[in-house]
This record gives sequence, C-alpha cells and structure tokens, in this order.
Amino acid sequence: MEINKDIKDKLELLHEKYKATGQDMNAYLDGLLYMDYLKYWDYIHTDTLLSLQNLRTNFPDEKIFIIYHQITELFFRLCLHEYEQISDSKEVNSEYLIQKLKRIVHYFDGLNTTYGIMIEGMEKEQFLKFRMALLPASGFQSAQYRMIELYSTDLVNLLNHEYADKNPGVKDLSPEEMFEHIYWKTGATELATGKRTLTLKQFEEKYSAQFMELSKKCKEGNLYAKYISLPKNEKENKELINLMRALDTNINVNWCLQHYKSAVRYLQGDPEIIAATGGTNWQKYLPPRFQKIIFFPELWNEMEKEEWGKSWVEHALKG
Repeated sequence: MEINKDIKDKLELLHEKYKATGQDMNAYLDGLLYMDYLKYWDYIHTDTLLSLQNLRTNFPDEKIFIIYHQITELFFRLCLHEYEQISDSKEVNSEYLIQKLKRIVHYFDGLNTTYGIMIEGMEKEQFLKFRMALLPASGFQSAQYRMIELYSTDLVNLLNHEYADKNPGVKDLSPEEMFEHIYWKTGATELATGKRTLTLKQFEEKYSAQFMELSKKCKEGNLYAKYISLPKNEKENKELINLMRALDTNINVNWCLQHYKSAVRYLQGDPEIIAATGGTNWQKYLPPRFQKIIFFPELWNEMEKEEWGKSWVEHALKG
C-alpha cells in the first residue's frame, strides 16, 4: 500500500517534534505499533466507577442516595475545573468569563434539574432508616462545594450576615478571623445546646487548613474579584451580568432550595427525625432567605437582596 502525502507530511511533523526534544521517533512508532486499541471501559474506568457504591445497609434505596451524591461531587469537580482556570488566569476579559460562566451555570442547571431524584426518588420509610446508619456523615461535609464558594466571591461575602451586619469593620479582618464567622458553621450546631456537632468537628479537622490556604489564594483570584477588575465597559456587558446573576441564583437559592424541599419531604414533622441530619438545625440553615449568601452583591438591587430567596421558599412550602 502506497503511503500518501498526508501521512508523509504528518510523519515529517512528528520527526521534527521528537527531534526538537532529543527523542527518537522510531522508538515512539514502535510503542504505537505494539500498543493495544483503547477501549471505552478502560478509559472511563467503568468497572472501578461502578464498584464505588459501598452501602452500609440492606435497604435498596440507599444505592440511589449514594450514587446521586457521587454524581453531585463529579458535577462539582466540573465546576472547579473552570473556577481554577479563572483563578489562575493572569489576565481575563468579559469574553473569557462568559465562556467559563456558561459552563458552570450549565453544570448547576443539571444539578438543580436532577435533584428530584433526591426529593421524590426514594421511599421515605427506607430513607429514615438507612440514613441513621450514615451518621454523622452529611452532605454538609462536601469540601468541593465549600471550594466553589471560596472561588466564587470575596470571603467577606460568606460571613454570617448577622455577625457582618453588627460589625461594619469586617472587611478589615484577616482571613483567619473571617473564617471563625463563616456562615456555614452556624448550620452545624446542635439544636439543644448550640455546640458544634461532630459533623462540623470532623469537617474542620480534615479541611480547615486546606480551606484557609485556598481562601488566601482566592483573595485576588476569585470570580467576583476578577469581575470587579474588568474595565467599566466590560463590566457592563449584559450577557456577563446575566450569567453571574444566574450563577448566584443557581447556587445560593435554587441549590439550597432543592435541599430544603428534600428535607421537608423526609424530615418535617417528628422532632426526633432531626437526628438524621446529625442534630443540625436545617430549618434555619437551608432556607436561602435566612443565610442571604450573595456572591455578587454589586449586581443586585437593595430590594432583591432584602427579599433574597423568600419567594422561592414560600413557593416550596405551598407545594
């Protein structure tokens, strides 16, 4: 069979590539000759992936619970892949941010759309039994979700709003001081005593140092900081603004509300059922109107911030 010009040209390019690095192209061609064809299941590691559902009980619906949480973490990984690129970019413009934001918004659209699996996809009786076997583990302990928050906005915007409202000088605090008042710590306290739950203690022990390091990295490299640094004409790009508002709503309202709706379905009613959350007060933690975490406050008017998440929660309760 005659080797056509296209193949000859590519061989010449390969020769130049390997020559430039002092490599012998023939050795690489030998490797290509002996290499087996790539198979889908090997590339995706399908067998390994499907072996990761290590259940703690014999209730069938526990498999749904663990698989969906694993899917969630993979979606978070996709988001962080984009956030990391934004943070590491030395120079960004509105076009670049729009490209990245479209991807992240799509990922969270997918999460919010599929969360019905958790809201309606399990038998309540099964959930309330197998969930007790998983204590004190909680979705609260998703480190990747906390990383998404740190990559999204200034640390001051993640503070407990009641503390921040009473302390106008919070912007001058060090990252270490701010971290003592980060909003999610109030969501993992015991109902009866107000003390930190084991869920929170475990979480802080494993990730506090990592979060602190990331928060320092993100001081100038978070998404909001990148946006603020844009020239005025680029900051006024309507598509960019709409995408940032969509992301803010998706993460800080819709995603929180999905969890709230799930908790209402499975946990509302008997006070003893609260144990299934590790003792945390989900009624005060999950509704977005209580936390009022807003990544991009400059992009919302005062009325929108005041009513943050309220209409969504009222709609959920009526449903």
